[in-house]
Amino acid sequence: MRVKRSTWALPYLVFLILFVALPLVMIAVYAFRDAQTGAFTLANFTKFFSTPHDLNTFLYSIQVAFINTLMCLLIAYPAAWILSKSSFNRSKITVMLFILPMWINMLIRTLATVALFDFLKMPLGEGALYFGMVYNFLPFMIYPIYNSLEKLDNSYVEAAQDLGATPWKVFWKVTVPLSLPGVWSGVLMVFMPTISTFAIAEL
Repeated sequence: MRVKRSTWALPYLVFLILFVALPLVMIAVYAFRDAQTGAFTLANFTKFFSTPHDLNTFLYSIQVAFINTLMCLLIAYPAAWILSKSSFNRSKITVMLFILPMWINMLIRTLATVALFDFLKMPLGEGALYFGMVYNFLPFMIYPIYNSLEKLDNSYVEAAQDLGATPWKVFWKVTVPLSLPGVWSGVLMVFMPTISTFAIAEL
């Protein structure tokens, strides 16, 4: 007897509710509660938006996240495209080399980056901040884009070529649109964690 797809999806649904939806609901509830009385209040938001330091920090975090995401995308897409065109064994090994740093704690990777800058006698400024951000989050952008490009149906590319499209036009009109799901996944996986990453900036 065949098992319905909904039955297989049930554990994943429970996981999403418990570890994704429920924490978000709790954050929203606590945001509108008074820390002392537990009553509903807008004071938390009023205090946040009326404090220049907090507001500037928040806006700067968004700026850093946006620039980091853009830099990761500009580096990751060409890298993922080259990997998708490489031989199977070579591309898999290279992707694994990109993913390996993700298994190391981000704080350790950041400290190693700081040690590298110290060894090279380079100042730790905004440039070092973006270098550390890109180094830490680049694999999260490369992997989903690589997956999309690797699974791309090559018949669409061949059809465009048969119709006389130039390689550049094929890339922009066929390859890029079909790989957008991977691009958006990578953007979300880089942008959202970057906003809340304080360790790199502090170090």
